Amino acid sequence: MSNLPDIPAIKTYLLALQDSICAALEAEDGGGKFITDEWTRPAGTSAPGSLGGGGRTRVIAGGDVLEKGGVAFSHVRGDKLPASATAHRPELAGRAWEALGVSLVIHPRNPYVPTSHANVRCFCAGDIWWFGGGFDLTPYYGFEEDCVHWHRTARDAVAPSGAEIYPRFKKWCDEYFWLKHRAEPRGVGGLFFDDFNELGFEKSFALLRAIGDAYIPAYRPIVAKRKSTPHTDRERQWQLYRRGRYAEFNLVYDRGTIFGLQSGGRTESILMSMPPLARWDYNYAPAPGTPEARLHEVFLKPRDWLA
Repeated sequence: MSNLPDIPAIKTYLLALQDSICAALEAEDGGGKFITDEWTRPAGTSAPGSLGGGGRTRVIAGGDVLEKGGVAFSHVRGDKLPASATAHRPELAGRAWEALGVSLVIHPRNPYVPTSHANVRCFCAGDIWWFGGGFDLTPYYGFEEDCVHWHRTARDAVAPSGAEIYPRFKKWCDEYFWLKHRAEPRGVGGLFFDDFNELGFEKSFALLRAIGDAYIPAYRPIVAKRKSTPHTDRERQWQLYRRGRYAEFNLVYDRGTIFGLQSGGRTESILMSMPPLARWDYNYAPAPGTPEARLHEVFLKPRDWLA
């Protein structure tokens, strides 16, 4: 039996995952609908590397609960990776490649509902391949029970692959979603992994599916619990301020964003993760003793949420 990835099977799963996530989020919103944008990029039409392929981007905007969200499937390929993508993997230089995945970011309307992100993907360049992805949570107001639920769901999802997977991927997530220029995490973490093939194709693919399938059970109960919480313009302005941090990470550090732009990917789909509104205030810090300050003091610190 070949240990190379079964690309058709991965693609079938990813398209079904996109369908199920969009359906669940529409049901939770109650009024908003995702629009579908199918696109193709014929080889030779975008540089570098004669990028080809296509995808199916789904976006919701102005929903009752979801102010903006995107759930995107893409399957792209090229004949040569950009130099920046091979700096740490010189064995990939000059190889033809393909990548496929589902990536999503949800920006809710109510400041008490966290922003969430998830991504599951596969990269293949001949006999070199790996899976990557995960999911993470970015609250604006902290609730301990929400964080525990999020991390418990993450732990249970990956438990069949080994007891060491959750603490390993949780630590990886804390380290990855770190704004170096702010010296603070983006949120309360979750799971993150990359360059993963150590279990062989079948078991690694099972792990990818477990993570993808766990996103809605992890996120939807939190949305349902918080979406009707009363709030004022104060909470809204804090939400917009913290969304600025989200934008900073995605533009400066996010690997998917950087690779997509450097490889000539489709800009609209790559930047669907950006919030619809955000703000930056010079040298701002929340007043001591406020819920906003508590987010920084208690929640935006890597910790064991399941202790």
